[in-house]
Amino acid sequence: MFIKNLDHVLPMTLETVREEINTVDAHIIRLIAQRQALAGKIAHIKIHNGMPIHDKKRTTEVLENVFTQAVESKIDPVAVQKIFEILIAMSEDRQRECSGEGNLP
Repeated sequence: MFIKNLDHVLPMTLETVREEINTVDAHIIRLIAQRQALAGKIAHIKIHNGMPIHDKKRTTEVLENVFTQAVESKIDPVAVQKIFEILIAMSEDRQRECSGEGNLP
């Protein structure tokens, strides 16, 4: 979307805004790493309880939840769902690795 009037925007340089984006990106990476660590914990619980790695009900629940949150945040809900499909796949890969089935680092 093109913004026609930028008078209300604080005088920031492109570099300053990009630095802020880099900070947000680093935070996102830390959160993804934290999510992956939690996926490892989930794997141990699932292994202990003889549960399968893929949980279709939980996947649907997560995707519906993030869709709603994206709509409420006024960002593209379909794109957000795609991001979370990747995050869920990463979590399942981590769980497979923890159970001895995968090949992640």
